[in-house]
Parts: sequence; C-alpha cells; structure tokens
Amino acid sequence: MQHNGSAPFVLDPYVKDLLGEGERLRAAGPLVRVELPGGVTALAVTHLAEARKLLTDPRLVKDVNQWGPWQRGEIGANWPLRALVDPGPSMLVVDGEEHRRLRTPVSQAFTPRRVEAMRPRVARITEELIEELAARDNGEPVDLKPAFAYELPMRVISDLMGLEAAGDNRLRELFDSLFSSFTPPEGLPAVLEELSTRFTAMVAEKKRNPGDDLSSALLNAAEEGLAPLADEEVVATIQVIIAAGHETTISLLLQAVRGLLSHPEQLALATSGKVGWDAVVEEALRWSPPITHVLMRFASEDVEIGDTVIAKGEGLVLSLGPMGMDEAQFGPTAREFDITREQPIRHLSFGHGTHVCPGAPLSRLEAELALPALFERFPDMRLAVPAEELHNNPSVTQNDLASLPVLLSGRN
Repeated sequence: MQHNGSAPFVLDPYVKDLLGEGERLRAAGPLVRVELPGGVTALAVTHLAEARKLLTDPRLVKDVNQWGPWQRGEIGANWPLRALVDPGPSMLVVDGEEHRRLRTPVSQAFTPRRVEAMRPRVARITEELIEELAARDNGEPVDLKPAFAYELPMRVISDLMGLEAAGDNRLRELFDSLFSSFTPPEGLPAVLEELSTRFTAMVAEKKRNPGDDLSSALLNAAEEGLAPLADEEVVATIQVIIAAGHETTISLLLQAVRGLLSHPEQLALATSGKVGWDAVVEEALRWSPPITHVLMRFASEDVEIGDTVIAKGEGLVLSLGPMGMDEAQFGPTAREFDITREQPIRHLSFGHGTHVCPGAPLSRLEAELALPALFERFPDMRLAVPAEELHNNPSVTQNDLASLPVLLSGRN
C-alpha cells in the first residue's frame, strides 16, 4: 500500500489507456496517492471494501473548506477541476442536517412511485429518437452519442425540471468544457459564469411561470412543509441535477452498447430474454462506470484505514473505475464484460451512504427502456469501427466516449 509520503501516481488527463491505468492503480493498493491535473495531489481509494467503509465515515466530509490546499490558497480560480469540488451551494458540498435540508426536496422527485410514473414519457422519448435514427439510416455510420445517448437523458431531465435545456447546443458545449481536463485555464471562469447566468435566468423564468415540475418544487419547498431554499441554492441544485442527470446516463448508454456490440454472445442472451436488461445495465455500470474518479471527500480529522492514515485536511478521490475491476469482489474475470455474472454486483457507480445519487433510479429506468428498444429496432446494428479504436474525451473524472459510430442496419 502506498503511504502519504510516496511519489504520486499521475492520472493521465488524455485517458490514453483507461483500463491499464485502472489496473495499475488497483494493484498499487487500496489507497494510492494520485496527482490530478494542475499538480494537485490527493489520496485515491481504489478497492471496493475500503471505499464502502470510507463513504460511511462521518469524518470524511464534503465541505471543501476542510481541504488543506484550499485553506492555504493553493487551489486557484483557474484550476480545471475546481467546479467539481466547489459546484455552488447544493447538497453536493454539505453534510448532516444541511445536507438533508437540500437533498429532501430533490429526493422526493425520485421516489420509486414518481420514477415509475415517468416510464411512459421516457418510453415515448425513446421511440421518437429511434424513429429519427431510422429516418436517417442510409447505410452510413451514425454517431449514437449526439443522436441518441445525449438526447434521451437531456430531454428527460429537461421535462422533469420544467426547463428548456433540451436542444440547447451551447449548454452542451459548456458542460463538455466543465468536465474536460483541457479547458484553457483562462476560460474556466467564463464557462462557470455563463452556466451560472443561464441557470439563474432559467430559475427567474420558473419563478414567473411555475409549473408541475422539480424546479418549481424546489422554489416552493416551504409550501410543501420543507425548509425553504435560497434562490442561489436552487440555481446550484438545478445545475447539479441537469449536469449529473444527463452526463452519467450518456456514458451508461454508450458503454452498454459498446459492451454488447463487442460481445455478440452477450447481446444474444439479452435480446433473447435469457438475461434481463437490468443485468445488462448493472454490468455496464460495474465494467465501465460513468465516472472514473469522483472528486472529492475531505478528512475533517485523521482517519485510519488499514495501515494508512488519511491526514486531517487530505482530499480523498473515489476511483470507481479501478473498483469495478476489484477481483476480491468480482472474481478473476472482473476485467470482462459478463452480463451473466453470478456473484452479487455491488458496484458503487452511483455512490454509497448518505450521498448516494438520488437520480440513480431514473438513470436505470432510461437505460432499461432505451437499450432493448434500440436493439429491437436495429437487430443488425454493429460497430462502424473496431472496438479498440474507440477512445475517450480527455477527462480524468468522466468516462466519456468521444463518439460511438455504428451501422444501424449492419450494412455499408
């Protein structure tokens, strides 16, 4: 196991070998010192058992003000990952009672009953997008990312929020810049400012014209007997929900399709009904999780884990990619995409503990509806390039395929 004094493992911002990097990180031990873009270092937890313990340890908090480098002024305004550790006054950056206050109105939108009630709408959007794909199928490659994987979750989350975010190409560009390892440092404050301006305007419009949607519910929490949210808290919360609500599902859909098309025997099991689509979704989440490294928890006091001490003020990264390869949990075939995996799949791709993603049920619903519909409409679909030629956008946090070109009818 690496200790605090060890030379850091430099995470590759170009993501040239995501699988190999994950294996090396996992092999280095449960806790590994890593270097993020900009020379910022932290500890990364790479084994699933240790991660489960740490994610329920109250001494590891979300308050960035507990982070030593932040306290010392070492994290500049232009640090490319700054917005991921300080995304504004939302449930992502607080714990305890304050976390419950900000999370409760969001959680109420994602109860099993309310998510199930969204099934017809998700199915309808899926059908519309598939028909749009069919209409443009001329035997040439189609990139599923912008045409399907992006549009579905963005339309769904926009409906849920009651906001006009779907079809907003500029918003998509801003989120791409936000998650990229290579947004020019001088450009990051402008990206954050434009996002804040856009969502502030959206909230102002929703205050003028409330509806039966989550944005209005957040603004009117007090009327539902909940603690009221300040306008800036609503703005930050909506920004977080839209960012997380579409970005993770894009990756889930793309990685599931990639896994199935590069493993035709697995695809046959799913399309024949021998294996459920819920198993496909869970295996995709484990095998290639939407977020490779989650930023960040902070030690409010020294935390012992095994023979390592996470010192007070230290930052902790959750390395979900390496965790998915944890042979202690998933066996010697952990690297492989296998929807028939017998052992319980207990991945942490949507988090664990009090900060588990409230929108996880909706993301699962979208994938469990979209994947069978896609393969039913295009049973001969295949990759337009070899699987090994697919590559990620440069990001140390997001597991984001740059594109997924396919031949919908299997011909060219």
